[in-house]
Amino acid sequence: MPDPLQAVAAKLRLGAQKRHLFLCIGGKCASPEQGQASWEHLKRRLRELGLQDTAGGVLRTRADCLRICTAGPIAVVYPDGTWYRDCTPANLDRIIAEHLVAGRPVEDLVIVQAPLPLQGMKVEGGCL
Repeated sequence: MPDPLQAVAAKLRLGAQKRHLFLCIGGKCASPEQGQASWEHLKRRLRELGLQDTAGGVLRTRADCLRICTAGPIAVVYPDGTWYRDCTPANLDRIIAEHLVAGRPVEDLVIVQAPLPLQGMKVEGGCL
């Protein structure tokens, strides 16, 4: 019988995505309604564009707090380490098209670019 945890990881194709977007919907940087509307929009658009659960696609995670409690909803895209403000549905469309698909950060929405350093990280199986 397959391990349920491994089955979920395989279904999500963990490790095959090109980028991972975390979206704060905790309610301090934006109202809970704004955060939820952005989250639902993000899920729908990634699915519509065929970017969800695909090799080279985008992994998405809903976060309760990204610790920048103003000008939200806030998002961060890894591995780039690009932090975004004002992640409304309209701005998420720009982030998806320009950054997640075309690879160019949306400069007027960027808070900071802060990639995590890779030196010294242990990697199991030789993959990052």
